Amino acid sequence: NFNEWQRLHVYSNITLEKTQAEIQQMIQERRLKVQQMKESLKLSKDDADRETAGGVQVFTALIQSVERGLAQLMDAIEEKQKKAEKQAEGFIKELEQEISELMKRSTELEETLSKEMKELCADVELKMVQQYVVDVTLDPDTASSYLILSDVGKQVKCSDIQNDVLDNPLRFSICNGVLGKQSFSSGRFYYEVEVGGKTEWDLGVANESVIRKGKIRLSPKNGFWSIWLRNVDEYKALAGPGVLLSLKSRPQKVGVFVDYEEGLVSFYDVDAAALIYSFTGCSFTEKIYPYFSPCRNGGGTNTAPMILLPPCQTN
Repeated sequence: NFNEWQRLHVYSNITLEKTQAEIQQMIQERRLKVQQMKESLKLSKDDADRETAGGVQVFTALIQSVERGLAQLMDAIEEKQKKAEKQAEGFIKELEQEISELMKRSTELEETLSKEMKELCADVELKMVQQYVVDVTLDPDTASSYLILSDVGKQVKCSDIQNDVLDNPLRFSICNGVLGKQSFSSGRFYYEVEVGGKTEWDLGVANESVIRKGKIRLSPKNGFWSIWLRNVDEYKALAGPGVLLSLKSRPQKVGVFVDYEEGLVSFYDVDAAALIYSFTGCSFTEKIYPYFSPCRNGGGTNTAPMILLPPCQTN
C-alpha cells in the first residue's frame, strides 16, 4: 500500500508539474499575443498618426490652395468691380455732362422761345395800338418862349435865346414844354415821336388843368404821365417817385398809347417793338393832351428836334 501511495504521489506530482508547465506555456503564449497585439496596435496607431498627419498636411495644403484661390478670386472680383465702378463713373459723368448740356440747351431754347414770344407779343401789341394812330400837331400858344416850332407844328427844338412871344395863361414859362393841339377825353389814341440824336427829352400826356407857370415837377399827382431821357442814356418813368428804366437800346422813335377809359398810358420803342413802360390805374377826369419837351440844348449836344411823325409814317 505504501508503494501504491508512493506511486500515486509520484504520478500526482508528475501530472501537477505537467499541468503547471502547460499553464505556464499558455500564459507565455498569451503574453506573447498581448505583446504582439500591443505592437500591432502601436503600429496601427503610428500608421493612423502618419495618415492623420498626412491628411492634415493635405487638407492644410488644400485649405491654403483654396484660400489663395479665394484671395485671387476676391482680388479679381474687386479689380473687376473697381473697373466697373470706374467705367460706371465715366458713363455717369458723361451722362451728367450730357444732361447738363441738354438742360442748358433746353434753358437756352426756352429763353429763345420766351424772347421770341415776348418779341412777337410786343410786335403784335404794338401793331394793335398803332391802329389808334392820330395826327398830332404842336400848339404854339402853349410853347415855352425858348422853344422853336416848325411851321407845320411837327417839330420842336430849344433855343438858347428867348423868343419874343406873347405870354398867355396856356403857355409854359420856366419848363421848356409844349402841348399838342389835339385833346382827348375818351377812347384810345396813339402817336409817334422821333427822338434820335437827342441826349435829353420829356414825353407823355398831361391834364388840361396842369400848372404851366414856374418850376413844374412832372408826376401823375401833378397831372403828367411821362418818361424822360437824361445824360444820354438815363431813362426814367416819372411816376413820383421816378422809376429807372433799363433799355436794351436807345429808342430812335417812341410811340405813346393812351386808353382813356382803362386809365392806361404806355410807351414803346417803335423800332425794337418793345414796351418801355406803362402807367396803369390812371384816373382821367378831364381832357388830356400830348406833352413834349426837347429840353435845353446842353451846350450844343442836344440841338436835334423832336419830330412828331404823321400817321402815314407810322409802321
